[in-house]
Amino acid sequence: MRASPEETRLFPVAELQPQPTAKEILRRVYEALEEKGYRAVDQIVGYLVSGDPAYITSHKEARLWIRKVERDELLEEIVRFYLENA
Repeated sequence: MRASPEETRLFPVAELQPQPTAKEILRRVYEALEEKGYRAVDQIVGYLVSGDPAYITSHKEARLWIRKVERDELLEEIVRFYLENA
């Protein structure tokens, strides 16, 4: 049945999930790297220094996640955490 032009159609929309924070993304990426047997800290540093996403595994979509955050934002999170916990 076709709706008339005056009818309003409602379409289901998936609930929007809040985006994870830089800290949460770093944790996910770290865990994925560890699970795959990589030296996670070294791999993350390599990514932060070079910008090359090949340092990050695609396991558990880690590469996808880390690319959602700017590298400077990740560095800010790391420095903040270090200074608050030093």
